[in-house]
Amino acid sequence: MPTQTTQASAAGSSIAYSADHLANQFLIAMPGMVDPNFAGSVIYLFEHTERGAMGLVINRPTELDMGALFEKIEVKLEAEPVSEQPVYFGGPVQIERGFVLHEPTAEVAYSSSLAVPGGLTMTTSKDVLEAVATGSGPSKFLMTLGYAGWSAGQLEEEITLNGWINVPLSQQQMIEIIFNTPSSQRYERTMSLLGFDPSHLSGEAGHA
Repeated sequence: MPTQTTQASAAGSSIAYSADHLANQFLIAMPGMVDPNFAGSVIYLFEHTERGAMGLVINRPTELDMGALFEKIEVKLEAEPVSEQPVYFGGPVQIERGFVLHEPTAEVAYSSSLAVPGGLTMTTSKDVLEAVATGSGPSKFLMTLGYAGWSAGQLEEEITLNGWINVPLSQQQMIEIIFNTPSSQRYERTMSLLGFDPSHLSGEAGHA
């Protein structure tokens, strides 16, 4: 049972896993990560329950930019600075579906959003893109295609096997990394906030 696994992990580890422990945190792929979808990735985890976890890779820009995306979805892009912003690979699940990770917008409600308590907001409805197109949407956002998903207990097991480090940061630190730091520097920047030098990490533990 996932709950029993969670409790056992908490008892035998300095990291306390609870059903919602990892939501609103970053996951950093360890050097031993062999899955090419996730090697070298930083993920913002927006949901973590007994049923599993969901997140978005925030440092894997694709060759598609927002201008081309808006042409595909037939929305006229009026806010020019947005057009050259890259669309990101958010993960290998539902890669044809768009996810917009953005700063909280208390005064604006989109039709399909998940506001992570103390963190960011993830919107999947087209209305947020229509707002961005006219310059009235969130000023800080990251557009991804696809998401990363884990079944019940899977993420906890991968962390135990040294696949990931979970990184709790303040909302302001997350905003700074996701929206104000070049994508090529987000991995190192997140590691530095933990006090780690990525070159000193070993990926051997847990990989027989």
